[in-house]
Amino acid sequence: QVQLVESGGGMVQAGGSLRLSCVASAQTFGTDTMGWFRQAPGKEREFVAAIRRNSDSPYYATSVSGRVSIGRDRAKNTVYLNMYRPKPEGTAVYYCAAGYRDIGLQDEHSYSYWGQGTQVTVSS
Repeated sequence: QVQLVESGGGMVQAGGSLRLSCVASAQTFGTDTMGWFRQAPGKEREFVAAIRRNSDSPYYATSVSGRVSIGRDRAKNTVYLNMYRPKPEGTAVYYCAAGYRDIGLQDEHSYSYWGQGTQVTVSS
């Protein structure tokens, strides 16, 4: 079973920067498409970014395009989400997810495994 553990959350000022990390179980990480989602208080979970298996090509939600970047370090079994100039509306629990698809990356049902999430609070 794939296990995902997020870290790096905390409080950040709007206009600052933050890096989230997600460490995955070694046995499946290399073939997984990895995604980041977030859920703000009182709202549904929404897609943020994904990196496709094999090609490592990124895919971003329009709402965050230009403010985040996703990358992975296969040697460390880790995927990152770099956040640039976040806005207060970016305050949410951020979740890492793993799946096997190259399409439908915005759909949380495309992912089979989820981490517990890490809280990010953006102060104005």
